[in-house]
Amino acid sequence: MDKAVPTLKQFMLRQQVLRLYRDCLRTIRSLPDQSQRKELLEWARADFKSNKGIEEEQTIRAMVQHGEKMLGELRQSLDLAGA
Repeated sequence: MDKAVPTLKQFMLRQQVLRLYRDCLRTIRSLPDQSQRKELLEWARADFKSNKGIEEEQTIRAMVQHGEKMLGELRQSLDLAGA
């Protein structure tokens, strides 16, 4: 059977999620402490993977907003720590 073709909204939302995921990984990789970096990478991957099956657009948007906020806080912490 053919997979359903995503709508433009679904495609754009998927791109937003992927961008957030890549930004999270890039930011985490800039951590100076290797053990913290490893722990956060595993956590981020597991968190994104555990939410993979969610299909409701509003839920995904809310999660992306929350993720962007958390990423901003992580970046701010890294800037303050001089990393």
